[in-house]
Amino acid sequence: MDLHVEFPRGLTLANPVIAASGTFGFGPEYSRYVDVGALGGISVKGVSPKGWDGNPPPRVWETPMGLLNSIGLQNPGVDVFIQEDLPFLRQYPTKVIVNIIGHTVEEYRQVAERLNGLDGVHALEVNISCPNIKQGGMSFGQDPDQAFAVMQAVRGATDLPVMVKLSPNVTFPGLIAQAVEAAGADMISAINTVVGLAIDIDRRRPALGGVTGGLSGPAIKPVALRIVYEVAQQVRIPVIGMGGIQKTEDVLEFLMAGASAVMVGTITFQHPDRMNQIINQLPEVMRSRGFSSLQEIIGAALPGKADNTAEEEVSYES
Repeated sequence: MDLHVEFPRGLTLANPVIAASGTFGFGPEYSRYVDVGALGGISVKGVSPKGWDGNPPPRVWETPMGLLNSIGLQNPGVDVFIQEDLPFLRQYPTKVIVNIIGHTVEEYRQVAERLNGLDGVHALEVNISCPNIKQGGMSFGQDPDQAFAVMQAVRGATDLPVMVKLSPNVTFPGLIAQAVEAAGADMISAINTVVGLAIDIDRRRPALGGVTGGLSGPAIKPVALRIVYEVAQQVRIPVIGMGGIQKTEDVLEFLMAGASAVMVGTITFQHPDRMNQIINQLPEVMRSRGFSSLQEIIGAALPGKADNTAEEEVSYES
């Protein structure tokens, strides 16, 4: 069965399964356990203009059906990524998506410009959950105007396909999606982690060194599906869904909710080869439910396409 997925600006994936940013490192970390070349894509760990130290430990804390992390986007910087990590990734046919981060709009632009035109870099994923220092630390992804400014700067610095990763920690994610679409985004990826807190009752203080952290894993899947479902109806560009995917049937849920592809993350801490298993099982799971192509699945549960009567679409536009 043909599983390839086509995105704007000539980005084509062999299949719709992408390693999510932050859980797969830069590739070598999993290469002993995963057939890297069989993946549709890899979204690498966030890359900034210069190296970031990240947050103090503890950095991870297991929760029921999930995982809190407070890594703080530690990374060695874009130059080290290009020199040390990109050569490894170039060995594979898998498409490389570089997740880019910055403290200011200018820093996002710098990273995008540095990566533009490099062999082995196929797309960018703009992480707009970073704090805007000039605006007092508010996340870029919480304000449509700030999100627009970041995407506009990135669009002016690169010819690569660009997706913007939405934060779920806002009231109306669709407004942010519409803002970055207007600024030139080619795709949306949704969702990033949900802000949460755990308490270490023995130490009588927050469990994580950074106090709050990002919740991922199966606990957030209903939230992720809801946002993908809404955003897919509010933008014209493709959506890539993620959040709590554990098995092949989960992938079908996200596709039916309007995603064109998915990213898989936290489950790989328990089962490193789960993405390969999903890719191998996907054709049979599709056939067992009467599908012969991905296009038949994408958006199948959206209003107007679902077999059952759908509720009227809710609009958040003022």
